[in-house]
Amino acid sequence: MQKELVQSEAKRLLLEKCMRGEVALDEASHVQTGEVKPTPASAGQPEGSRLESPQKDATIPSSTSDREKPQPALDGRSNRRSLVRQAFNRFLHLLCRFGPGGETVRPFLHRMRGVKIGKNVWIGDDVYLDNEFPERIELEDGAMIELRATILAHTHGAGKVVIGKNVVVGAGAVVVTSGNRTLVIGEGSVIMASSLVTGSIAPYTLYGSDASKPLARITKPFTPETTYEEFMTALRPLSR
Repeated sequence: MQKELVQSEAKRLLLEKCMRGEVALDEASHVQTGEVKPTPASAGQPEGSRLESPQKDATIPSSTSDREKPQPALDGRSNRRSLVRQAFNRFLHLLCRFGPGGETVRPFLHRMRGVKIGKNVWIGDDVYLDNEFPERIELEDGAMIELRATILAHTHGAGKVVIGKNVVVGAGAVVVTSGNRTLVIGEGSVIMASSLVTGSIAPYTLYGSDASKPLARITKPFTPETTYEEFMTALRPLSR
């Protein structure tokens, strides 16, 4: 009877250790089999101390895994910080596009977004510098980005755009590169208004499409009451 009481008490203590994570389940699985046996007591050793001996020999292999459990929470906080940073960058971008200060405020705010900007750079109204990868754009000393120009440093992955020293990007021009490519507009070049740039340009080059020219004579005004087909049909060749 006394032996059964000792085994029952040992089971209870080991189960409590398992619940607290102090003893691994593989070490404590023998509780269910009834294989726990009290360690023989030495002379003068109280009986209660025999019940503590399994605890002294027990290992704690589960403690490492227990410490690794909070990692998903850390990743979640990192993701939240990333989302907060993205939202903050977009807010700064709105201020850059519509705020004052082409040589002062706008370059300062774009630097806060991550754009690399040199000295004496001019950024016009409503200029769009990549929302997703602002750090992949570099504007060197003396560059001028005119009204509503767009510079994109990514297409299916981040690339890089470098606007060289004293380059002028005309109003409404679009400069775009694709992933893992670097587009460089060489020093002193001028990009004409409304031009599309998808590749690097040599230094001191005037780049742009041909100027617009007359195409046809209109005989029927393109009013809301006029369909596209009617407008096109009414066009006449220009007299030479």
